[in-house]
Amino acid sequence: MGLTSSTLLLCTVVCTVLMFAFTVWLWPRLGGRTWRHVLGRVAVLVLGQALLFSSVALAANRNFLIYDSWADLAGTKPPVKAAPAGGTAVQVLGRQAPEVPGGSKPRVGGVVEKVVVHGERSRSAAQAYVYLPPEYFQKGNEQRRFPAAVVLTGYPGAAENLVKGLRYPKTAWTQAKQKRMQPMILVMMRPTISAANTQCIDVPGGPQSETFFGTDVVKAVASTYRTGASPHGWAIVGDSTGGYCALKMALQHPETYAAGVGLSADYKPEIDADSGDLFHGNKKEEKRSDLLWSLDHLPQGKTSFLVTTSRQGESNYRPTQQFIKKVKHPARVSSITLDRGGHNFNTWRREIPPALRWLSGRLSVDGHQPPAPTAPVRR
Repeated sequence: MGLTSSTLLLCTVVCTVLMFAFTVWLWPRLGGRTWRHVLGRVAVLVLGQALLFSSVALAANRNFLIYDSWADLAGTKPPVKAAPAGGTAVQVLGRQAPEVPGGSKPRVGGVVEKVVVHGERSRSAAQAYVYLPPEYFQKGNEQRRFPAAVVLTGYPGAAENLVKGLRYPKTAWTQAKQKRMQPMILVMMRPTISAANTQCIDVPGGPQSETFFGTDVVKAVASTYRTGASPHGWAIVGDSTGGYCALKMALQHPETYAAGVGLSADYKPEIDADSGDLFHGNKKEEKRSDLLWSLDHLPQGKTSFLVTTSRQGESNYRPTQQFIKKVKHPARVSSITLDRGGHNFNTWRREIPPALRWLSGRLSVDGHQPPAPTAPVRR
């Protein structure tokens, strides 16, 4: 059974309930002081606690899609194999209807395609979900190109999180229907191309994550779907670790992205057991990976940034304020600062609608002018 299957969760919950009933029935019989009675009490308590913990963990994982398979949980999930040179840039694995009214009809609800994106320069690949808005399929738009955004999860996390948990397609559909943003293509992914948390860094002798997200993704998607190829039509957004990647790509690759959004973002990579050694002694790249250092020491392009934080409930409040102060012309920065929030889906669901509207105001493709850019957003 799969890690996120309903059957596994149901079986575990049933076993937990049965174990509780069994413990209540057996406990009077384990009241003696012999080593067998003591061992019996310890055994039923440990087993009951293990089943309860497993039920809660499976339910949480199913809800938040932190790990999408047993291999992902164990850290043994093999990377997606890149296509041979000259192969398909984007391989479509399947299609599904967005969870919106009339979603079964592409011209009404759009389409979400599950794909594999192959990176030409990085020689790597990763799964993604591509949301195509209903306007993409409507009559008269056959040649129209659309602005696009790469959307990244935190780590660990499954790309499906962005579709079901954070509801990016539904939010984009609603905002466009209400004429609050222009229709956009969303490319929803994890912020890594391997089992390790590479954090959009080119690891010496390892995964070339920065090259993949900084160059390959846009090139591959633009060659497959009707998006623009210039940075004026592309943005990148993410939460937590994905937010760090989004800001890093927008800051260090203005030739690719015109805007970057970091929801509860980190501002430097976290080096731990999940990441491994990302730099292998390369101090220059280690400094460059610190976004606050980069703002002070590297040229800033014509890039727009949106950063979010909370005065209470977020650990990134102070570095976010530092990031805002360090952005200089020709770059621009806007912010959302909540009074109370947290590093969780509830906070990000509040921030995603204004973030998408903000993005929409900064992207343009083929003469389709966006609404006038709004002032910094503050909540």
